Amino acid sequence: MGHRLSKIYTRTGDAGTTGLADGSRVSKDSARIAALGELDELNSVIGLLLTEELPDDIRHLLTGIQHDLFDLGGEMAIPGSALLNGKSVGELEAAIDRWNAELEPLKEFLLPGGTRAAALAHLARAVCRRAERQLVTVAASEDIGETGRKYVNRLSDLLFVLGRTLNRLAGRGDVLWQKDRAR
Repeated sequence: MGHRLSKIYTRTGDAGTTGLADGSRVSKDSARIAALGELDELNSVIGLLLTEELPDDIRHLLTGIQHDLFDLGGEMAIPGSALLNGKSVGELEAAIDRWNAELEPLKEFLLPGGTRAAALAHLARAVCRRAERQLVTVAASEDIGETGRKYVNRLSDLLFVLGRTLNRLAGRGDVLWQKDRAR
């Protein structure tokens, strides 16, 4: 593999535009670039979650998700491309079903928290929802594939389930919202 980045700064973005992988230039505040940024932030938060002690199967799952998110970012960087594997949505659904089966049914809303790892999973979920909203914004004006939107929708569900799972595995319960708590 050749060197992809031999020079880190190029000065080509100083005027407020950035280059896409197809060679076109777009404004740095375009919806497509915003989506790329949201996906990058999501991938970074998952990377932060991966610094925690996690079961090997969850670590493997999250590492695979990081690769999928990089592929989805590639789709945003190369208009018209389809890089995210079509099976990926089904794989997330299978993971959700697997991990959710071990959890007690929810009767109340949850607050993000419990263990640090669970809180980071919830943070990743919130960033994922933001990335999803940005992908919807891009899709309103540009042609992008459905797989990416479906993927981030399922991913936010998985991150919610993983937050609950990480609390359970650490011997902690869910942090429940208390509607009428005394102040």
